[in-house]
Amino acid sequence: MDRRSFVHAGLAASTAAALGGISQGAAPRSVHAPAAPQQEPSPARRGRIRQSVCAWCFGGMSLDELCEMAKDVGIGSVELLSEDQLRVPAKHGITCAVANGPGGITKGWNRIENHDELVAKSEALLPKVAAAGIPQMIVFSGNRAGLPDAEGLKNCAIGLRRITPLADKCGVTVIMELLNSKVDHGDYMCDRTAWGVELCKAVGSDRFKLLYDIYHMQIMEGDVIRTIRENHQYLAHYHTAGNPGRSNLDDTQELNYKGITEAIVATGFKGWLAQEFMPRGDARTALAAAVRICDV
Repeated sequence: MDRRSFVHAGLAASTAAALGGISQGAAPRSVHAPAAPQQEPSPARRGRIRQSVCAWCFGGMSLDELCEMAKDVGIGSVELLSEDQLRVPAKHGITCAVANGPGGITKGWNRIENHDELVAKSEALLPKVAAAGIPQMIVFSGNRAGLPDAEGLKNCAIGLRRITPLADKCGVTVIMELLNSKVDHGDYMCDRTAWGVELCKAVGSDRFKLLYDIYHMQIMEGDVIRTIRENHQYLAHYHTAGNPGRSNLDDTQELNYKGITEAIVATGFKGWLAQEFMPRGDARTALAAAVRICDV
């Protein structure tokens, strides 16, 4: 089960699901439980950018275990949590930077016929997200399925303008994720930064921005640092992963995450950058290494 399937499944799950579990499917084969307490503590961080971690890709451990591991390596948030999980990180002295929103990857805001359902679910979720102290809620455009990009953009704006007043009242920013349609999410509409920026302009609210996934946009566009510099006012959140392979931030992949993170900080960014990779080898070691690389 990949993260996108997990998000969809999590939204449909019963609120009776155990708070400690992240995934009901099989664990990723390379994920290990947190290391024993006798390990040396992680070094002090510079902390010029706040770091988070996405729960779905560490699904071989409970949410409580992941929160403890995240805290131990210097991460302040575990994100992409569903309604019944929103308050779990706080028990461990950390937070959740992004809550799961309504809808899924393939069926999103780009079709008018989806709006009433998505708006109703958003109206139910946004006050709960705010009450849990979570600043952002994720949404998706949906797939094209033959729909022209311009029409999909117009439809997304119509629907999202219905929820931004409540988002503003709740103090929650709605963020749409930029995903690649080349490798992981064929036919997904919000697959280019320029399209997403035009949508932000069409919605016309500071409570709607983009989640810039560095891995996905490297696949679609490249030119990551220049894109961030030129569009940073529309980018509220960032995700990482090594490309190719969507795994560790190490020398086997092509992205210079230290340079990218420096560029993000230079824009005056005060939000969160989340590690969203499938760990290869020991999960704690991989996560701690990613934190060090992005700690600029």
